[in-house]
Amino acid sequence: MSINYVKGDATRPVGKSLKIIVHVCNDVGAWGKGFVLHISKRWKGPETRYKAWYRGEEDIPFGLGEVQFVKVDVDIYVANMIGQRGLRRVKGIPPVRYDAIEKGLEKVAEFAVKHGATIHMPRIGCGLAGGSWDKVEKIIEKVLISRGIQVTVYDYK
Repeated sequence: MSINYVKGDATRPVGKSLKIIVHVCNDVGAWGKGFVLHISKRWKGPETRYKAWYRGEEDIPFGLGEVQFVKVDVDIYVANMIGQRGLRRVKGIPPVRYDAIEKGLEKVAEFAVKHGATIHMPRIGCGLAGGSWDKVEKIIEKVLISRGIQVTVYDYK
């Protein structure tokens, strides 16, 4: 099994099973640039819940490596995964945090296995977070593909 790469919109995942759309959020409560704009265009829930989570209004802790699952349709969840420290490079270091992405994907994997779900995402951590797809791809293979979880990565057309 390997990652399935397609051209398309990750907010419109394909397949008949339960689908989880995974994306990377920052740890400062900011929502308004990058892939989140596509999510907010389709559904208001993920942004509303993320902001409430940041304000401490959710039962799960808010911090790097944590994941919030937001049901947006009968068969679709959005996974708000905190894998980015701040918003900008600091001393040349991009905001992406690979260890937080790995920790978050572990939680996504548990949820996917429990619910028989497939995973759908853009190239997480590689846009505004400034990460390397080679590194993120290895994490996805280690955490998700190795468990037999189907992963589709969407390159926006």
